Amino acid sequence: MKVLWSTQAKRQRRAVWNYIAADNPRAANHMDELFEAAANRLAVHPKMGKIGEIPDTRELIPHKSYRMVYRITEDTIWIVTLIHTAREWLPST
Repeated sequence: MKVLWSTQAKRQRRAVWNYIAADNPRAANHMDELFEAAANRLAVHPKMGKIGEIPDTRELIPHKSYRMVYRITEDTIWIVTLIHTAREWLPST
């Protein structure tokens, strides 16, 4: 399966890199490599993440501090959001 990042998830991924890189560019690169490796694993094992809090999503923790939320379609995995695990991210009801 192919893995695509939503515009929001790309923006969040860049923000994580920028935040970490301000103090440690090497650590920022390592974190980004973890995100990429997790996405690559999903391409092979799409259901490896747990069922998400939002219907039709799944969640994977590529690093203890970050949650990757994704949706599976017929031939694509869409990474919907990437968010720090300490943050509340569910939409308001």
